[in-house]
Amino acid sequence: MRRSNTQSLSEVLKEYIKQNQMDQKLKEVDVVDGWEKLLGKTIAHYTKNIYIRHRILYVEISSSVVKNELFMMREEIVRRINENAGGTVVSKIIFK
Repeated sequence: MRRSNTQSLSEVLKEYIKQNQMDQKLKEVDVVDGWEKLLGKTIAHYTKNIYIRHRILYVEISSSVVKNELFMMREEIVRRINENAGGTVVSKIIFK
């Protein structure tokens, strides 16, 4: 006998993530993991450490030239990150 209130596993997981307010953190993880795809292998090569805290993306860059170029493009990068994430995940970037 099949119950009428059955749900697919994906529906149950989405509901669980939403109830436990984990969706924002998962988006943050996607942003950090997608850094290389978004900016390319060359930029990712100079990137040492990436993390998000309180909607601020912190990126440690090993080259001062690359850091300066990224600093000039930071608004565009924030826009592209949020566009790919489907919502406002990052409001500011700080390059170290």
